[in-house]
Amino acid sequence: MKYNARLTLILLGMFVLVQLISLYIVGFYLENPIPYGFNHTQDISEQPSFTINFLASFLSSFIIAVLLIFFLMKLKYAWFMRIWFFIVVSLTSAITLNAIFMQLGLSFSAVLGLIFGAVSSYFKTFKKNMITQNLTELLIYPGLASVFVNILNLPVAITILILISIYDIWAVWHSGIMQKMAKYQINEVGVFTGFLIPHATKKIKDKIKALKLKYNNKIPLKVIKNSKIKINLAILGGGDIAFSAVASGVFLKTTSNIYAALIVTLFTTLALAYLFIFGKKKKYYPAMPYLTAGMFIGMLIAWLLLKII
Repeated sequence: MKYNARLTLILLGMFVLVQLISLYIVGFYLENPIPYGFNHTQDISEQPSFTINFLASFLSSFIIAVLLIFFLMKLKYAWFMRIWFFIVVSLTSAITLNAIFMQLGLSFSAVLGLIFGAVSSYFKTFKKNMITQNLTELLIYPGLASVFVNILNLPVAITILILISIYDIWAVWHSGIMQKMAKYQINEVGVFTGFLIPHATKKIKDKIKALKLKYNNKIPLKVIKNSKIKINLAILGGGDIAFSAVASGVFLKTTSNIYAALIVTLFTTLALAYLFIFGKKKKYYPAMPYLTAGMFIGMLIAWLLLKII
């Protein structure tokens, strides 16, 4: 088992919660315009040249983004990445909050969404702690999924899932790029896209408790380094969460059936649970191939049920 039962249930619970919120927000924006200039007045995914053009654009943008990240890592421009994270998190959170505020009947929902989105992004980016790290993730992916669902169709979404799964296998098992980027985000940038839960052995916890008593809950950084306290992290990457939310959202858009989309979410979660249960401790796994398999099974079953019913 990759993590203990408690951590596994927490990660799975947060994953499911994000997927459910995403479906709700995506469903809202399928009937309402997305603010901040992200809305398309017509469904461009139905245009004949869309599939080839979008995939070409996606691949080139993805390659440029990865190269840019490594370039910034080499130059040690963590501050630039922190600002970029702040902008992206602000906008995606604002899109989610705008939908919530509109449902509550609040005036100037887009303005309020942007204000509260920027505040939540500030705490995530510049005042990090585990609570803000994980809570803000609940706002980011529904907004992000809404933007992509607005322009994608199912064939393109399926193709992207296959391509990302192949990349994930290479990046984790062959090149180690994913591990390097994750460590750089956590250690240098101070911002991580995804769920992050610290955990430690009983021996380490007792050691930390003793140090807190000794230093009145304010352990000096020098003491922490000299004490060789090692805190492990249970991680679920943001890309794994985002692509799952987008795929379920596109399936909702295609079928116009929330139950069909929920079936996709169910099998995606089961695939993630399989990875957590049968994965080995302290070993890195590319999650996307497992999640993609779960999504495809869910889509197939949901599609068959829709045909039968």
